[in-house]
Amino acid sequence: MNARVFRDTYGVPHLQAGDPLALVYLQGVNAARDRAWQLELERRRCLGTSAGFLGAEAVAWDVFARQARLADTAQRCFESLDDETREWVTAYVEGVNHALPGGALRAPEFAETGLTLQEWEPWAPLGIWLAVHILFAGFPSKLWRTHVAEHLGDSALELFSSEGPHGAGSNGWLIPGSHTASGQAIVAGDPHRYIESPGVYQQIRLTCPEYDVLGLAVPGIPGLAHFGHTGSVAWSITNAMADYQDLYAEQLRRTGPGVEALGPDGWEPASHHTEVVEVAGADPVEIEVIETERGPIIQEGISLRYPPRVTGRLGFEVMGRLLRATSVADVDAAFDEWVEPVNVVLAADTAGGLLHRTAGVVPRRARENRLRVVPAWEAGFGWDGWHEMPRADVDGPAVMANARGLATPLGVEFAAPHRADRIRELVEARTDWTLDDMPTIHRDTYLGSAGSVLDLLTGLDDLSSQAVALRTELLAWDRHMDATSTTASSYAAIRKALVSRLTDHFTMLENADVADIFTPWMDPLTHVSYALESLLATDLLPNVNVEWLAREALEEVAANSPRPPWGETHQLTPLHALRGPVFAPGEEPYDLGLSGDHHCVMSTSSLPGLTDVCIRASAARYAWDLADRSASRWVVPLGASGVLGDPHHHDQLPSWLRGSLLPADGAVVREDRTYSVAVDGFGTVRIEEADPSRDLDLIYEWVTAERAAFWGMGALSRDEIAATYQFLDSVPTHHVYVVRLDDVPVALLQTYDPQADPAGAAYDVAAGDLGVHLLIAPGEARDGFTGHLVSALARFAFGHLGHPRIVVEPDIRNTRAIDRFRRSGFVLGAEAKITQPDGSTKTAQFAFLTRRH
Repeated sequence: MNARVFRDTYGVPHLQAGDPLALVYLQGVNAARDRAWQLELERRRCLGTSAGFLGAEAVAWDVFARQARLADTAQRCFESLDDETREWVTAYVEGVNHALPGGALRAPEFAETGLTLQEWEPWAPLGIWLAVHILFAGFPSKLWRTHVAEHLGDSALELFSSEGPHGAGSNGWLIPGSHTASGQAIVAGDPHRYIESPGVYQQIRLTCPEYDVLGLAVPGIPGLAHFGHTGSVAWSITNAMADYQDLYAEQLRRTGPGVEALGPDGWEPASHHTEVVEVAGADPVEIEVIETERGPIIQEGISLRYPPRVTGRLGFEVMGRLLRATSVADVDAAFDEWVEPVNVVLAADTAGGLLHRTAGVVPRRARENRLRVVPAWEAGFGWDGWHEMPRADVDGPAVMANARGLATPLGVEFAAPHRADRIRELVEARTDWTLDDMPTIHRDTYLGSAGSVLDLLTGLDDLSSQAVALRTELLAWDRHMDATSTTASSYAAIRKALVSRLTDHFTMLENADVADIFTPWMDPLTHVSYALESLLATDLLPNVNVEWLAREALEEVAANSPRPPWGETHQLTPLHALRGPVFAPGEEPYDLGLSGDHHCVMSTSSLPGLTDVCIRASAARYAWDLADRSASRWVVPLGASGVLGDPHHHDQLPSWLRGSLLPADGAVVREDRTYSVAVDGFGTVRIEEADPSRDLDLIYEWVTAERAAFWGMGALSRDEIAATYQFLDSVPTHHVYVVRLDDVPVALLQTYDPQADPAGAAYDVAAGDLGVHLLIAPGEARDGFTGHLVSALARFAFGHLGHPRIVVEPDIRNTRAIDRFRRSGFVLGAEAKITQPDGSTKTAQFAFLTRRH
């Protein structure tokens, strides 16, 4: 199978290669080309070096990343992988390293911040995964609960139970064949995350002889961990809302040069060292990194214990196994090895198999561990093995939306039931669902939580006439948070005013003493907003006249009516590390008004109690069809490319805003790698990928000619040469081009990634190196011909492909070629022996040409 990159109408990559290693390498190349800034940013966040180019606002994260030992944990987890998975992950990283310099040239953020590239470590994808998910289980909430109990007493420990995720959530539903028009299952849903630019999910199709899978990849991570369709089986996940990370209060003491921590059996040695966080535009910050038997200290006196640090596993073995899955049994077996984060899984296959289970690692320990910070020196708070992952039989539509249910034994605080109840109500109402019907569920805007506020208004008396009129309007409202609705806007304004007034009763909880990274989790306004339903129903607030607060809120909003439509203030604002724009200069911006709300199926969340601006919503939507994969649909908030100004940077945004879905398996065209450049006084040089069948006569004539003796192929037969070039065409690391001057073939250009070539073992490969072989065709000698040609090829390698350095390695006996390269600006390096295509060995003279910035 030839190594190819195809793209559909929306620029979504469809990658094809001859084997899984070549394919995952190509996935790394593609990720680096499309998402270079995003990849390098996330890697630096894992390393705790992002403040070095983002400045002081990134220091809090960098300090946490280093103190939590994220990079060290990722390296441990990589080393514990089985050989096959380690090789697979390494191939992905090699692809990233090869293409990242070119991708960085396209991404303006590198120039804006002065960020320079570094070679990726083989374990970098595991580090990115860990950094992205370390806060998923919400362990900072234990700092909040401990803070609440200290000020309001233990009875208030769960007072602010929001039954709602503070960071991430998801919807997912499985409609079995008994409820579809086709008789085959549909798996659909949408993960909810902060809407980032570029987006956290990348649509992709991966094809090799062993499998053909389409789904949503996480940039920087090989394979398709969360959402995929192999043709015969499809799967999806949501956050299980499990609690699997613990915080321990630690007593530490200095013992000369060492540090000890008080554990259940007395004083124990703790590891410690210092690190320096570099900060752009400010002085560096020196920090102490301490780790006790429980785990690393992540703020003064508190350690974090989390499964990957304890087990040395992240579950990356699952990634490759999912790609090979052909049934729900395969998906089920793969997820047995999953670790982080803990998810609920839905899957269906074409044979009628259905799956509903949880996956991950959750420790068994005291309930107190789940609620608050617990003392490290008491024996009752240790871990005692792992929970068995709950699963359920599927005998009808199955729904997952972060609410209590299958995962209840694994957690403490779950999402409010409104999204799950609404989806269940919708999917059970019919037995003839089709793929085309899925957006009616995705974009449903009914707000199930509205009753808690509206019920407060019914009993109010002595209202102004404006307030009575507004209350009448609200009580007659259909409770749909539609962008065009002024009533939805009025409801949101009353809720916000009520939250503000209720928060005034909790001033004693302000200014919690925590590390900077955890400050967002300690905001009383945020907690009151999320816990509003619980607070309105509790009897733990005897001194708060909730009805009076509701009256004030109603009167305030009524006095400022009429309100603008909900979508006028409920606007999407994607997050970008540099606060970069969504639209390029000169582009006509879209109206980013949104329907939906936090508890709607179309979950579009604002900064609670503070603003209507939306920062969290569906990071993707998908609908997998088991009857016909080509009918499947998906959409992301922006687009396939992370490069501002690229045609596919945000071309899916209009469909996403409407709640529509796009074809997931539509028509594709091969990515064009042709390059042309006009050279003054020389002509037009055109570089075009060779076709081994079409161009075989020309290639055979050139490489077997006497003047090509140093090419190392003179003794090969026509069939052997055909096989050689068919192989080169099948791998993503090597490319063959025919070079034409004014449409006349004049040279054969072969490029390769030295990481994947014998030449790479003979010198110190740098990230982004491009190996080059150049064979000039027979013809009359022309003054300046080689110089002009090499100049054009350098522009192709540097400017078009984006590589920082060209590497050549002619036979040391080929003095004419060496002299030509030297005269063209190449710097000679060492000599080394290299195996040639015919099996013979040559002594090569390495030479290097570096891009001038």
